[in-house]
Amino acid sequence: MEIISCQDAWSHMTEISAGRAVRNYVQLLDMQDYLVESDLFSAPILHAYSDWNLEKNVTDEQKKYFSDLRGGGQGDYREGMRKKIANVVDCLSLFPQSKRAVISTCNESMPNHQNDDDAKCLREIFFHLDDDNQLNATVTFRSQAAMLFPKNIHFIGSMMSEVAAKLPQKPSLGVVFYLAVILVSNRE
Repeated sequence: MEIISCQDAWSHMTEISAGRAVRNYVQLLDMQDYLVESDLFSAPILHAYSDWNLEKNVTDEQKKYFSDLRGGGQGDYREGMRKKIANVVDCLSLFPQSKRAVISTCNESMPNHQNDDDAKCLREIFFHLDDDNQLNATVTFRSQAAMLFPKNIHFIGSMMSEVAAKLPQKPSLGVVFYLAVILVSNRE
């Protein structure tokens, strides 16, 4: 499978999901540039959402960007994220070849299907270091709306950058193996 840019992945997702759902979408993404801007997501908006989900402080001005159209509570991964990132950093610092450097974002094992906030789209991120000192990840989504991909990939890239910066090996960002169980055009 070819490794493509995040921008090219978003274009491809948008094209193939127009008017239909795509099951088991898989792609390899080059994470050197994970900034994908759209009409819905400018760079300041992407940074605000990523900072929020990384459990960083955000200003009241940044909070004005948050809306249901941009993912609402279903895209809120903030709770406990600092501890989750610290756990991954600890794991890869002590055991660089570990297969246990995982962040789970599932909030409910049995979600209420009438409450969107109970069923987060991003499910897990599995981190690993390769022999070229790159931080790679496998990411699983229950569902991905193509229109929200810029926000999601920016969060994943920001999370990877945060992990990489805290590791003693100081790896560069590598590749994400990206799986969406269902890919749709928008949240409708």
